[in-house]
Amino acid sequence: MTQGLTDPSQLDPILVREYLLDHPDFFARYPELLLSLRISHPERGTVSLVERQMMMLRQRVGQLEEEITSLLAIAARNEEIYRFYGKLIFDLMACESLEALQREMAEQLRQRFRFGRVRLHVAHQPNQFEHDAIHGVLRRRLSSDNYYLGRLPSAEAQLMVGLETGSVALIGLGEHNNWHGVVAIASHDPGHFVADMDTLLLDQLKHLLTYQVRQLIANE
Repeated sequence: MTQGLTDPSQLDPILVREYLLDHPDFFARYPELLLSLRISHPERGTVSLVERQMMMLRQRVGQLEEEITSLLAIAARNEEIYRFYGKLIFDLMACESLEALQREMAEQLRQRFRFGRVRLHVAHQPNQFEHDAIHGVLRRRLSSDNYYLGRLPSAEAQLMVGLETGSVALIGLGEHNNWHGVVAIASHDPGHFVADMDTLLLDQLKHLLTYQVRQLIANE
């Protein structure tokens, strides 16, 4: 490789790298280099190229094993949550009053996720809540898909969940700006409910509660 060079130290390392990438069979043609090349190692001083490659492969295998373990743990947790929501939805469908609906939802969500507070505010006529200020909070906070996920000022948190808390989920029930109710969930963790979190499971709960609240109001 150094033929025609007066000073091999002037050879550009980038060119060497590109050459080896373009010629992956280089060491197959010159196998003696695999054992003669020495690479510095922080713990073992110097090692051969083969030894270094084996170390890197073992490290990569270890990283992949950790990633797989993490993914399996996430999958197991997601399956557990999915099963919980499946049972919750059937239990809520069996409720025959708004009080039973509120109680069942609050008990199960607080027990499973250790939420600080779970409340259901019902409007017996669209947007006519027990406290007029609730409608104002919904108009200010809810997005077009009827969610607010994040932190609330203390006055709004007290109104919606009855305590100052880390983060809150507000789930509007009904058409946007034409709400029949709102679910307010408080978490002591400021990072539990955040604006960009996935709402796939909450969507199922929202659709069920919207239907169930309307039915129970009509039956009163």
